[in-house]
Amino acid sequence: MELQRRSVAVTCAATCVLSCFLALGMSYPDPTQREKLIKLEASTRIGGHVELSPEEQLLDANLSKLMHEEMAREDFPPALHFFKARPLIRSSPIYGLLQKMPKGAALHVHDFAMVDAEWLVRNVTYRPHCYVCFTYDRSVRFYFSSWPPKPLPHCSPWALMEQLRAATANVTDLDNSLIANMTLWTQEDPEVVYPSQDVVWKSFEQAFMATWGLVTHAPVFRDYFHEGLSQLYRDNILYVEVRALLPETYELDGSTHTREWTMKAYQDTTRQFVEDNPDFFGARIIFTVNRGINRSLFTTAVQEAIKLQADFPETMAGFDLVGREDTGRPLWYFREALSLPAAQGSNLSYFFHAGETDLQGTEVDQNMMDALLFNTSRIGHGFALLRHPVAKRLSRMNGVPLEVCPISNQVLKLVKDLRNHPAAVLMSEGHPLVISSDDPSMFGSSGLSDDFYEAFVGFGGLSSNLGSLKELAMNSIRYSSLPPNLQEKAMALWQTKWNKFVTENL
Repeated sequence: MELQRRSVAVTCAATCVLSCFLALGMSYPDPTQREKLIKLEASTRIGGHVELSPEEQLLDANLSKLMHEEMAREDFPPALHFFKARPLIRSSPIYGLLQKMPKGAALHVHDFAMVDAEWLVRNVTYRPHCYVCFTYDRSVRFYFSSWPPKPLPHCSPWALMEQLRAATANVTDLDNSLIANMTLWTQEDPEVVYPSQDVVWKSFEQAFMATWGLVTHAPVFRDYFHEGLSQLYRDNILYVEVRALLPETYELDGSTHTREWTMKAYQDTTRQFVEDNPDFFGARIIFTVNRGINRSLFTTAVQEAIKLQADFPETMAGFDLVGREDTGRPLWYFREALSLPAAQGSNLSYFFHAGETDLQGTEVDQNMMDALLFNTSRIGHGFALLRHPVAKRLSRMNGVPLEVCPISNQVLKLVKDLRNHPAAVLMSEGHPLVISSDDPSMFGSSGLSDDFYEAFVGFGGLSSNLGSLKELAMNSIRYSSLPPNLQEKAMALWQTKWNKFVTENL
């Protein structure tokens, strides 16, 4: 609420100053008024009203020098596709600083795209009883079993990975080819490899299918999530909210576990990780289903979500739909099922993906408005928000932030040059938003540092400063699903880390 009041206060002050300026009706610009307008505009930006301590001001001055050098580069990374820009980003002093910066929370990360694909191949596929088959459309499938699995349609006969490696002359090439199936990353020209949204989304979905049989094996499932938390923790993230399908996991003998088992595995793994790393605050789960399912299955899923919320109140954050928005069903199609929690007195929260589209005027283009009507706590992506002034106003008035994922939006071909991302405008207006990474393993990014770089350098340019970074990090805790008392504890933990970061980087 305090954040909303400050935003409203800044807006009112801006309106007052502008009204006075227009009332003057000057024929020649007054330099004093010009300076006031420039300062006013700067104050409306994210970070514009953040007061910096003397130590923070020193770090901000150093950061400003680095930013001027970065902006002068001919090969300006945000203007390039991330696959081309990554080595340039990783060599940037700004990126090095962002890696060390405590970034708060990752609020938009998907369950099976958290962990680097190399870890899956070098670690998981070397475990006993791992079978592989190769699909006719040049992808792979994996399965763990005590005996040869049943044949899959449109797939080669199953082969044990250890036997396949033993019969392969170049195991490194084999492993690299498996890694390539689990990520969109390519050394080739990404504009040629992925010429359209349809092509890149097909490869995106295939990559998820390639990992599915590995990560849904119950012993791997726990290890995978633990490794995901570890990789986020190493990138100086202290809390995460994971969009999770809560799949049916399986054992070597083919027996399977329920969604309750899966949720408990998330809960137990998180608790153990926090116990081992006390300066990590934890993780919560947003249960998701694919937006392509029918009303009957969706209604069942909502009822399951209500029960999971009651059974796991500390771990379950809420509910969402996932999958490609352009080809999925719009939120309004599921309106009856989405009304069930309120009708049943459930406190189930929504965190809807919406506006991840550039198709104006379609049914799915109304998803942001419908998400707000269903009282969503946050909007996943919201790329199309600038085309919906009423939804934009409601989002701001109600303090409903966008979860902006710059690299994802670029790789999935919503925007080419990140300087032109709609969030650049929203940041300049001080619109509520957080930065997240969506599917880092699929894009070859890590934690939040790459996305923070793209947002800080690409969205803000020379208008960005340490205050921008500070407010974005604080936003990620303010807009988390944590209850107020836990938000205060998380903020205190983050502030301690932030103070240490400032002191060590002067």
